[in-house]
Amino acid sequence: MRPIVQISLDLTNIDEALETAALAMRAGVDWLEAGTPLILAEGLHGVRKLREAFPGVPIVADLKTMDGGYLEAEMMAKAGATHVVVMARAHAETIKCVVNAGRDFGAKVMGDNLGCEDMVTAAKWLEDLGCDYIVHHIGYDERRGIAAQGKRMPSPLDQLREVVSAVNIPVQAVGGLSLEQAIRCPEYGAPLVVLGAPLTIDADAFKTADGNLEDSLRLICQMVHAYGDVKTGPAKNS
Repeated sequence: MRPIVQISLDLTNIDEALETAALAMRAGVDWLEAGTPLILAEGLHGVRKLREAFPGVPIVADLKTMDGGYLEAEMMAKAGATHVVVMARAHAETIKCVVNAGRDFGAKVMGDNLGCEDMVTAAKWLEDLGCDYIVHHIGYDERRGIAAQGKRMPSPLDQLREVVSAVNIPVQAVGGLSLEQAIRCPEYGAPLVVLGAPLTIDADAFKTADGNLEDSLRLICQMVHAYGDVKTGPAKNS
């Protein structure tokens, strides 16, 4: 699978999100993500605005669905989202409902293992329930809370190889990655490289990070796309 660069628009203002998205598209980013803060602030309106501004570009709606799965997925798909996110911590029936809605309305389903005690098993379970992608995710609060205790902050790279080997669907790693770590994700068999906080979004203020973001994104995209085909799933390590 060709590596894909996705920018997470974890912003709270649609105008800033549209501006950042346009910048990202110029730099070579492949997918846009309507991050959870943006969805909370702007709802379906925000997704519709992204779709109007960027026809044909994949848009991930980071709903983090826990219940009411069919309706949430249906609403976002009709607003223009091509991908929706459901949590592994949700009931199996909720995950099945999101998968069914995805099939009915043409959206792919990303299963997120954030907060799971056994993240590898959770990833496999999400695949078995019909998810199209795995989001291997160490949460914002978890990272900051552990770091505040003076302990090593956990990273999604810690178990990324194990997750990739456990499933046959594409994996993305999310959660506090440095620029160098994000670029290396394809080496782990994870072809979906997500750029968000702290790489492109200020992790404390949830606004676009300072600096020459467009040039930085362009360099990142060039490096990730140059990796070539990424072999995903158990076959990678066989």
